[in-house]
Amino acid sequence: MPAHNHVLAIARATPADLDALASLFDAYRVFYGQASDPAAAHAFVGQRLQHHESVVFMARDDGTAVGFTQLYPAFSSVSARRIWILNDLFVAPDARQRGVARALMSAARAFALDTGALRLVLETADDNHPAQALYESLGYVRETGTRHYALTLT
Repeated sequence: MPAHNHVLAIARATPADLDALASLFDAYRVFYGQASDPAAAHAFVGQRLQHHESVVFMARDDGTAVGFTQLYPAFSSVSARRIWILNDLFVAPDARQRGVARALMSAARAFALDTGALRLVLETADDNHPAQALYESLGYVRETGTRHYALTLT
């Protein structure tokens, strides 16, 4: 039997994609140690899309949603330019090692260029070596000389 040729398609998510996107988003949150909460995932990504607060690209393999990346808008005051924060990148476990993440990253880069952005920024865990290898292979450079701080508001 011949090998199946997967047809990978990357497209910007719309409200019509919400159910498939929410399912992936819930799996993403579980990957990062959160309890599964499909309703919260649906509400969160639905609000981002509805209020145009993020841009999401979805990957579909033969029509099945297998991954996404979510970009949040930000700005550089000093440069007076837009930047995009690549906040989320997720590929379903059974679709990994097939170029899905690389295709999503490529779509994010093209979108950032099309919108005249100064740069794309992202962060990843110190121990996430596969992600670091991907990002560095795509030309991302680890920033030095700055420190990131956070204030948790509860």
